[in-house]
Amino acid sequence: MIQIKIPFLAEGVDSGTVVSILISEGAAVKKDQTILELETNKATAPIPSPYAGTVAKILVKEGEEVRVGQAVVTLAGSGATPSAPPAEEKQLPTAGLPPPASPSVRKMARDLGIDLTKIRGSERGGRITIEDLKAYVQGLRQARSETKAQKSAVSIDFSKWGPVSRKPLSSIRRIIGQKMQESWTTIPHVTQFAEADITSLLELRKIHTAEYERGGARLTVTAMILKAVIRVLKKYPVFNSSLDESKNEIVYKNYYHFGIAVDTEQGLLVPVLKNVDQKNLLELSIELAELSEKARQKKVTLEEVQGGTFTISNLGSIGGSHFAPIINKPEVAILGVGQGVLKPVVKNGKITTATILPIALSYDHRVIDGADGARFVQELVEALEHFEESDLKI
Repeated sequence: MIQIKIPFLAEGVDSGTVVSILISEGAAVKKDQTILELETNKATAPIPSPYAGTVAKILVKEGEEVRVGQAVVTLAGSGATPSAPPAEEKQLPTAGLPPPASPSVRKMARDLGIDLTKIRGSERGGRITIEDLKAYVQGLRQARSETKAQKSAVSIDFSKWGPVSRKPLSSIRRIIGQKMQESWTTIPHVTQFAEADITSLLELRKIHTAEYERGGARLTVTAMILKAVIRVLKKYPVFNSSLDESKNEIVYKNYYHFGIAVDTEQGLLVPVLKNVDQKNLLELSIELAELSEKARQKKVTLEEVQGGTFTISNLGSIGGSHFAPIINKPEVAILGVGQGVLKPVVKNGKITTATILPIALSYDHRVIDGADGARFVQELVEALEHFEESDLKI
């Protein structure tokens, strides 16, 4: 007999909801065959079997929430043994022996009072990395936070004052809430507000719309904002960084992967558009539409929601003005974009009209000073108001 457990899924993802079970008790299972699908706050992830064998018992049900390391299936039979496990497969250390880990990992674990035997290593032979240790500590913090929240929560009988109806909080909505609470309570947020006159940008968009349609793309303001943000990020790289709290270091990333917040029926999802700086506006427009549609259909993979360096949340299609977005940890900044509105403005001493776009930049004040936040926003306004037409050429 051998148990199949939920493996490490992704940074910041330590639980999910079983949305489908693809096997039955008594059925034969091949190595690497998907046995169930797990819905996390980021995407729907397939869980493969690391072994071959016969399903002896299914330990979970559809709709049940499970955590990393939890057993979900028991396999039986002579085939229920690992056969030539790949290097990335997680293994438990041999009983009675200290788990393999580098001296720096052991020292950090000692300083934190963590028992390494309780951690599943992600490298060959169950070797524990610094990322494994950080993920374990994060899981402990979240579990402690959830316990405190449960103890402090009070159920109010609102029906005393009138008729009510109740609807269970979905798993994805609950997980999103937990992540937002973690970001809000652990990151000192500052939000910088500004407005950009995008009248000329919209004129350029109108001129090139037909050309992009012939290329199979819809030219959107969001896609054009991506190009403007790239220009500013390259001038202020700290906004494309992360804070490594364990080493007290700022990690500057030399790649630009943008998280794009997408409103779906299941809640807010943030798929990641990779290598934004290496693609032209036509490619970005096509990929942006495809990724957004995949998110709405719940078809994004975990790979497509990982690795973001900067997030953009554009609510312009819905409406509204300024809003203060919450940083998508471990990123250090997020841009919120409202709806462009035709307003009266003063230009050259005369009153005229212009389309004004509200923008708001939230950033981690541990990493970024207010002066740099103001400079970033002003540079972005400049990039939007004087959009480079050369960026629109296909």
